[in-house]
Amino acid sequence: IMLALKGIMAKGDKIPVLVFDEIDAGIGGKTAETVGKKLRALSKNHQVICITHLPQIASYADRHLKIEKQVVGKRTVVRIECLDKKERTSEVARMLSGELSEVSLKHAKELLQKSSS
Repeated sequence: IMLALKGIMAKGDKIPVLVFDEIDAGIGGKTAETVGKKLRALSKNHQVICITHLPQIASYADRHLKIEKQVVGKRTVVRIECLDKKERTSEVARMLSGELSEVSLKHAKELLQKSSS
């Protein structure tokens, strides 16, 4: 619903940047793929920033940033890394299965290829 509302508002107000924080809550599979496609379409005319845990959505991004949070002593440290093609494939594979394997890497490559065409 939020995606539809922001999409409509963005057309009328010419909003330059759209931020979606965990738009993937409660969805998966084909629905997540559809959301990824809609976000990509929005990105043609707007800067779209999307925080997601779903590889079906992440695979549609032009750029993939990996964010890691860890507690060091009494402080929380956040690390942000812009992934290259190989790192992105590995991260999508990890998002798919929780670990890197031959199967998850193959699936990640297929997902990234499908979403880029």
